[in-house]
Amino acid sequence: MVTKQKFIEVIAKHLPPSSSNLRLLDIGAVVGDILLEHRPDLVVDVASLATQHWQYESNQYDAVVAYDTFLSEDLLRETLTAMREGGRFVIVNPHDSVDEMWVRVLENAGYIRILVEPAYGDEGVLIRGEKAHSTDNTLERVRQVADNDANILDFSTYKGRYVHLLIIQTPNKPVWKLSADDEIEWRAVSIEKEGEAHLLAFSSLPKAVSFMQPAVMQGFVHDVNKVGKFSKLTAQEWENPILLNPILSDIDHYNVRLLYINPDTAEASDE
Repeated sequence: MVTKQKFIEVIAKHLPPSSSNLRLLDIGAVVGDILLEHRPDLVVDVASLATQHWQYESNQYDAVVAYDTFLSEDLLRETLTAMREGGRFVIVNPHDSVDEMWVRVLENAGYIRILVEPAYGDEGVLIRGEKAHSTDNTLERVRQVADNDANILDFSTYKGRYVHLLIIQTPNKPVWKLSADDEIEWRAVSIEKEGEAHLLAFSSLPKAVSFMQPAVMQGFVHDVNKVGKFSKLTAQEWENPILLNPILSDIDHYNVRLLYINPDTAEASDE
């Protein structure tokens, strides 16, 4: 028999990319504490099952989650309002099953990119939908999330739990093409400043991507093929100083250096 905890843990894999802290609304106060065991970067608010009591600002949350909850029209409407553009609603109902009906229910409520699949093994159903963006420009969508984190942060006072590095991995293969004989090497992008290499680090994946796209177009960096995620505790052990959320125009006159980083110290990607 699948436990409630195992059902809920599946939701963690479906949360959207976010800034350094993912803003989560937990309907019914069932899911948040369990997800926090797997995603300590979450900032969780609890919502009543009675949507008439909701008083949330529009576009406030990255994700809204629920467990074993009836999908009423009111709940779907209020959830869509509370989420930011690109935000995800994810629910697991352990006693229901996969059915095309769930797709129609979310479509009729205004959701896009809908996913309906067995929640765990062949038991229960996981239902996921997103709030539509107001722009078709992918980079602009990334920037909207990235802008939730400030530029030029002081790493010593940084309150986030993770940092992201721009990585050149060799061999340049996806995980499923790597063989047991492949020796993986990671080199992180840094700049030579005041005679010392400073690592370029970012508070979130969107922040890293938002920096990387113009940096590549301007020829500042080349051959970056991965963004590595590291805990703040791991980053505190690095010998080189960290430039957190740098602005390209402030550093594009420095020479780029590549520093070896142990890939085994990285966190598993969850975005």
